[in-house]
Amino acid sequence: MSTVVAFLVGVLVGLVGLGIVVLSRRAGTARVRRHLGTEAEQVTYETLHKAWSAAPPLRAGLSSDTARKAARHLRGLLRAPALAITDGEQRLAWDGSGEQHADAAVALAATAFRTGKVSVLGPDRIACADPSCTLRYAVAAPIAVEDEVRAVLTVYSAEESAGLARAATEVARWVSGQLELAELDRSKARLIEAEVRALRAQISPHFIYNSLTAIASFVRTDPARARNLLLEFADFTRYSFRRHGDFTTLAEELNSIDQYLNLERARFGERLTVTLQISPEVLPVAVPFLCLQPLVENAVQHGMEDRANGCHITILAQDGGSEALLSVEDDGAGMDPEQCRRMLSGKGDGGGMALGNIDERLRQVYGHEYGLVVETALGAGTKVKLRVPKHRVGVHAT
Repeated sequence: MSTVVAFLVGVLVGLVGLGIVVLSRRAGTARVRRHLGTEAEQVTYETLHKAWSAAPPLRAGLSSDTARKAARHLRGLLRAPALAITDGEQRLAWDGSGEQHADAAVALAATAFRTGKVSVLGPDRIACADPSCTLRYAVAAPIAVEDEVRAVLTVYSAEESAGLARAATEVARWVSGQLELAELDRSKARLIEAEVRALRAQISPHFIYNSLTAIASFVRTDPARARNLLLEFADFTRYSFRRHGDFTTLAEELNSIDQYLNLERARFGERLTVTLQISPEVLPVAVPFLCLQPLVENAVQHGMEDRANGCHITILAQDGGSEALLSVEDDGAGMDPEQCRRMLSGKGDGGGMALGNIDERLRQVYGHEYGLVVETALGAGTKVKLRVPKHRVGVHAT
């Protein structure tokens, strides 16, 4: 209490010295408040902040670069004078004092790496020739991913401490958890990539055969149109089967859609009609590759299915301020809402797989609030809506 009073008196003296008078209309006294929380709250904040700071590099996987970025925060978390991260062959990171110990870090961690158990090392293994060096003890804790030791966290100290051993063990387990999440992220990315390849595979032999047949029908009657359609077919397949880039511009995606529709119109003639309403402002927006084209293909396939009178497709790309608002609608037979829910969950095949894949990719890139919205009912057609932010960190067209 006396400390607080002394602080307030000091502030008041300083204000008077500057010729400043602070009046409180209610109490008629000067007040200065400063509240940073209790000591326990501050310790909790600092601990969580250091852990949060170490997490992003670890979520990128374990390498020399990510280990160096995480090591400083991990050492602060443990309040240790020095810390090393090693794998079975090399030192990935060293942070703190006593760098003369850094070269021996791999050898010191060898037992923990081999056995997967924590090693406590004393002065007989740690002490060096420098009389001013305070590093005399170390705890080597294995970092494992799916029960396989990937690295070892070695924490150095001036004195032996059971508390340090427990803390180092728990931090190593936390690092293991972050690396397992990194593996999960990579597995999920590989799964999404595989599903994109599956979407490419939906450009089926039937579509290729039908397109080439339609083109061949114009070779004698309208050679110029046959030539243009053949170029459209080449550009469409080149875009769909490209092997680089997770993102493209909306303009490129819409151009591919236009090529696809030209090929389908050559096949179906006036039975297939299309309305496009595109706002120029959204054309440069980066979007996930093949996020719109499969929706148009589904609309054509389901819209034309068993319909002698043809089908009308409406494609909208509108400016929604900070977002681009997109939709694909057909006036076909529609579908049962329960069937639609199964498709969005990825349990369908063909078009259902496309819906589930696109929905999953949108949510992964932008967040769960950016999934597909499907409006449909039997006999009422189908409308698929999506929205994407115009700007998002990490989303750039290749």
